[in-house]
Amino acid sequence: MGDGTEIYTVDDALVSMGFGKFQGLVLAYSGMGWVSEAMEVMLLSFVGPSVQAEWNLSSHEESLITSVVFVGMLIGAYSWGVVSDTYGRRTGFLFTALVTSLAGFLSAFSPNYLCLIVLRFLVGVGLGGGHVLASWFLEFVPAPSRGAWMVVFSFFWTVGTILEASLAWVIMPILSWRCLLGISSLPSFLLLLFFSVTPESPRYLCTNGRLHEAMFVLEKMASMNNKVLPSGVLTPSCTTSQVNYSLHTSEAMHLIALGKHEISNDEETSSNIGGISSLKRLLSPKLRRPTLLLWIVFFGNAFAYYGIVLLTSELSDVNRRCALIEVHSSQQQDANLYKDVFITSFAEIPGLVLSAAIVDRVGRKVSMWAMLFTSCAFLAPLIFQQKEAMTTSLLFGARTCIMGSFTVLYIYAPEVYPTSVRSTGVGVASSMGRIGGVVCPIVAVGLVENCRQMEAILLFEVVMLLAGLGAFLFPFETKCCELSDSLNSCN
Repeated sequence: MGDGTEIYTVDDALVSMGFGKFQGLVLAYSGMGWVSEAMEVMLLSFVGPSVQAEWNLSSHEESLITSVVFVGMLIGAYSWGVVSDTYGRRTGFLFTALVTSLAGFLSAFSPNYLCLIVLRFLVGVGLGGGHVLASWFLEFVPAPSRGAWMVVFSFFWTVGTILEASLAWVIMPILSWRCLLGISSLPSFLLLLFFSVTPESPRYLCTNGRLHEAMFVLEKMASMNNKVLPSGVLTPSCTTSQVNYSLHTSEAMHLIALGKHEISNDEETSSNIGGISSLKRLLSPKLRRPTLLLWIVFFGNAFAYYGIVLLTSELSDVNRRCALIEVHSSQQQDANLYKDVFITSFAEIPGLVLSAAIVDRVGRKVSMWAMLFTSCAFLAPLIFQQKEAMTTSLLFGARTCIMGSFTVLYIYAPEVYPTSVRSTGVGVASSMGRIGGVVCPIVAVGLVENCRQMEAILLFEVVMLLAGLGAFLFPFETKCCELSDSLNSCN
């Protein structure tokens, strides 16, 4: 390119085209995957108690139904991240949809407890790849509007939680948990139905040297958006420092800058990056601090979010039992449970609105730690037993803030990593969150059911405070920053 030929990067193309019809379709598809994951996670609040009553399970066996899903998600989050970075984003979310839909549907026909546990574990493995869809969508969004559109993307999670709570309220009193499991698997089948028309990420293609394929996707995007691509030749962004070319000044900050001799370009752009190699890169000197802090914050957010969801279904009934208050009928308990979960599910909407309002104004870091600390403040009064209305209100506020924090975290994490290890990095961090998901049912179900509400809430408080501190210590802000395509990024 030393002859003065004009060149442009994927980021330049995205900024020039803006967010249009093409990205809208990508958003709808990836959003359906987010709806599917939210529904599969939310139904854990309803299936456990129903299965326990039908099969006479212990509280430990009931909590295992939830924990085993998160164990599967722990494995899937890392595995699908490696697959996505090695073989492409489309390959990653194809297999996640296959596993989730088939295992989810078959689990509705489980003849016994062991079969249900195995199938729900496989559902968890499939759900672990949800972050691949988030990274895929992110790589189609122009940098100036990335924060706002990722909040919109997160709205699909809230749609899934509200839809699942509504389905449970309608289905469970009349039919059974098996019907709920079967219906909840339908969104994953929709992903398979429309998979053939999904494009590969042009950023992934460009990073792996498949420039002609990347150009084809960008041209299709420009045509659908009624825009024109920049003049010149498409080039990987990591080569732009070698030519006389000026990036948009507000977008020119690179997130990670390693020395040129630390890792070769050939090794960077290879599509055959193995899992161990990718993990080593995440712990390289320049990535170690953000990676370790992300693990802490993901663990704390997931522990708190899923804990608050489970607390909603546990506290009211257990408070009555622990306080020796008579409950008139199981139908009344079920009605209160579905009502409380339904009401608190709507807490995610103000959480999304709040995160959308501040994420691109005050930045990712401040947004996360501020909302984590505020969520702590809402949970604190629950150290002592409260009236049912107060308990629901406090959980509503806590869920609003933790949803907002989780939303911003899923924006920040993919922005930290370069394309060559983005899905792996987010996948490993998400796996740490899944560990939080594995542990929190033991706390929410075990401690609370044993009338140890104070200890349970105090544990939530400590974990969330540590997560807030981790967000405060993140080494850099990513607001309005251009996504990096390789570890050997340009200066």
